[in-house]
Amino acid sequence: MRDHSDSCDLNTSSELLALAVCCASPSQSAVAEAVAERLGLPLLALADVAELAQYSLVIWVSTEGIGLKQPGRKTPNPVIIDFVGGALGFRGKRSQHTRELVAKAVGIKIGQSLRVLDATAGLGRDAFILAARGCDVQMLERSPVVALMLEDALQRGMADADVADVVARLQLQCVNATEYMCNLNPQDYPEVVYLDPMFPERSKSASVKKEMQFLQQLLGVDDDIDELFTAALQIATKRVVVKRPKMAPCISEHKPHHVIEGKSGRFDIYST
Repeated sequence: MRDHSDSCDLNTSSELLALAVCCASPSQSAVAEAVAERLGLPLLALADVAELAQYSLVIWVSTEGIGLKQPGRKTPNPVIIDFVGGALGFRGKRSQHTRELVAKAVGIKIGQSLRVLDATAGLGRDAFILAARGCDVQMLERSPVVALMLEDALQRGMADADVADVVARLQLQCVNATEYMCNLNPQDYPEVVYLDPMFPERSKSASVKKEMQFLQQLLGVDDDIDELFTAALQIATKRVVVKRPKMAPCISEHKPHHVIEGKSGRFDIYST
């Protein structure tokens, strides 16, 4: 896994909110200080109630990991990316034996390893599932905060024997995906580009809704999807896969060559 500590600058990113770093445990004070210095943000303690109240979200540094949280005593638990435990870790460990629509959409075949560029990595769920199926996945995330959460999750994953081999197939860069793809050398073109643009969350799942609400508060919605999609079509040697809500329109006037539908969403597949 690469070191990305100097790969993104919060001051030049698309973050929409004023943020602070909150240290939830004295044992994590050194980590919290490093995060605050890296991102150029104020560092607050749990006792700084008045100061914390000024922020809608804080970067939460705890023994469980680095995440996003609403400040306050009775607010929801923080959103922390976890490739080891929870639902995602369970799915990753059982991925070879379960039906994952994203794997089908990308075109994974038995014994085949694809190079996938996940241009909108977000919380890394689909990238992790694809890596569990044997893909080498390059994750791109333009938000320094989300990239930091992913980096933290990757480090914890590499330390766990059950998922270390999967996490080793994930690479992360904090960059603008459109610029990255436009500057990519042809010999480095991926076989598949995967896009999951931010859209207003309509899921009835409380946990998913909370996570997506936090990300939308932080980032807003993707307003450069046309440029992103055009760049993806130029570099994918096999296909571009776009994840969409089930009833949402296509992201461009180009109709997909194939569509795979799930219960609440679908995957539009554009062959190149």
